Amino acid sequence: MTDTAPDFTLPVTGGEDVTLSALRPSPVVLFFYPRDDTSGCTKENEAFTHLLPAFEEIGVKVYGISKDSIASHEKFMAKKDLTVPLLSDENSDVCEEYGVWKEKKMYGKTFMGIERTTVLIDAHGDIVKRWDKVKVPGHAEEVLEAAKSL
Repeated sequence: MTDTAPDFTLPVTGGEDVTLSALRPSPVVLFFYPRDDTSGCTKENEAFTHLLPAFEEIGVKVYGISKDSIASHEKFMAKKDLTVPLLSDENSDVCEEYGVWKEKKMYGKTFMGIERTTVLIDAHGDIVKRWDKVKVPGHAEEVLEAAKSL
């Protein structure tokens, strides 16, 4: 069973907007992460940056998404030498549509935040695989392997 990926238009680093449906027929990886320049998020962005040429070789577009502003994203990319384009979902509308905006607990406090999640979208705009509560080590490699089967 597949679900159609909710369409959206968001600002992306580099100054343009990205509309998901306009990327077809390219398959797309969207990885949702909590915050720029934090330990796990940095490692995840670095892993996808490292594998970006392999994704591009098989025609798959990769985007990271968080609630951080474009200015924050661009600073993060420059500081960490990242190449994966980052989308800004400051109002968390897209995060809510994809079901990644969740209640989280840390240090005894409850708050709303992005649950680290990745979705793989095929050439028709359908979500063919979804990874929830992602553990960063080895994750980008696993997503690349799944993308190769499209």
